[in-house]
Amino acid sequence: MGDLSRAALDVTVEVDAPTDLALDATRFDALVTVRARAEENARPAPVPSAEVLIMDRSLSMAGLGRLDEAKRAICAAVDTLREGTLFGIVAGHHAAAVIYPPDGGLVRVDAAHKREAKTRVAAQLAAGGTAIGTWLDCARRLFDTLTDPGAVRHAVLYTDGKDEHESPEELDAALAACTDQFTCDVRGLGEDWNYRELLRIAEALHGTAEAVVDIADLTGDFVRLMKQAQRVVVPRLYLGLRLNERLDLGFVRQIRPVQADLTRQLQWRGDEIHVPLGAWSPGVRQYQMSLRFEAKTLPVDEKLRAARIVLHAEPADGRGRLPCTPGQALVVRRRSNPAFEHPVPTYHTRVQTEQELGMAMRACADAHEQKDDERADRELRLALGLAAELGDERRQRLLRAVAGKAPDGRAIVRRNVTRGEMQRLGLDSTRTGPSPVDAMDQSAAPPARAPRSRCPHCGAALVSRDAQYCEHCGRHVDGEGAETVG
Repeated sequence: MGDLSRAALDVTVEVDAPTDLALDATRFDALVTVRARAEENARPAPVPSAEVLIMDRSLSMAGLGRLDEAKRAICAAVDTLREGTLFGIVAGHHAAAVIYPPDGGLVRVDAAHKREAKTRVAAQLAAGGTAIGTWLDCARRLFDTLTDPGAVRHAVLYTDGKDEHESPEELDAALAACTDQFTCDVRGLGEDWNYRELLRIAEALHGTAEAVVDIADLTGDFVRLMKQAQRVVVPRLYLGLRLNERLDLGFVRQIRPVQADLTRQLQWRGDEIHVPLGAWSPGVRQYQMSLRFEAKTLPVDEKLRAARIVLHAEPADGRGRLPCTPGQALVVRRRSNPAFEHPVPTYHTRVQTEQELGMAMRACADAHEQKDDERADRELRLALGLAAELGDERRQRLLRAVAGKAPDGRAIVRRNVTRGEMQRLGLDSTRTGPSPVDAMDQSAAPPARAPRSRCPHCGAALVSRDAQYCEHCGRHVDGEGAETVG
């Protein structure tokens, strides 16, 4: 097994998946829960770490005192850095520059370097546009100067504007180059940024994306992020999947505590697929894995090992990847009885409803941006209903904060709601919270809905008969127009 003793973490993997499949099944999903616990009475050895702070100094930061508040936040973050941490600071507009250390590279935190760094930050002036991919690529080059391959690499970035001075393809290229190189938390300041751009960054770099509508809150947020980063003890974990040759991997998604599609990040290591899971501190994350196959290729009434699942970690010297959990076999059996129908697992119902809630929240934010009040109101009511079904009090509060009441008593989006509030709604759409698996019992399952199995817009088969959104085209499924299959 891989050595996690330096981190003093006990990591386990739990898999929940159906054992029996219907005769005509062509897909099944598995819930993978990864738990990282601090070992009792253990004193983990200090883990080398590197931090890059990325500050937006584009021209839009000059207004409303934003740049001054942002400088205070960066300086507070510098003060929070632990002695011995390597760090650097990048300032970006339509280009990016390392403003500290002045000679490039990274320097070790001490009192003198903190003073010098804060002086450099204070001297920054607002100018130019916004090219976030350029900023991230600059941070990547800083991390590339590290001589310790086992160091934790973390960055934090904020922006108050849209990524208007580079193409989406350029941002995608930068994210591809940075993926699995470092983690990055990203923040949107004020109201002029685009929540989808921030979600793309957070998803690719295994970070969090949040809104800071009041710029005065940025300092407290940065201090909190620095303290959280200091809890990270494992730089990289990977979910290893060895599939039976008769099956293909449809997708892998993180579903808790934040939804993120990891399918585009898959890496092949020989005949094993590795899914990057980012850096880890003690905590629990959950993933949904979907396997696809042709029904006729699976034997009938015989057990088949569909996949072998094992967690991998990089050793302290950064050389290779070693298993850090025992392998688990995912065994399935195709039933010969044509009438057999495996019950939908409770967790699957909840995951589906959480995904639909997120899609409704994003659709509401997008409709408001497009000034389509009727659609925004409709999506808001749908989201409120789904949040109530889930008992998701946090997102219920967020939705109520942007809601008003129509003359007929129905909920509508407040006509004086700010753009920042709606952008925050879009960002928070992916946050599912830390609900434990143990709480996902039958009593927590949302009530059943009218069955429908094919999308009326694109014709694709739905993931289940009570889905409200099509997984293929992303559009809302109206019960009246959907076709039921079988």
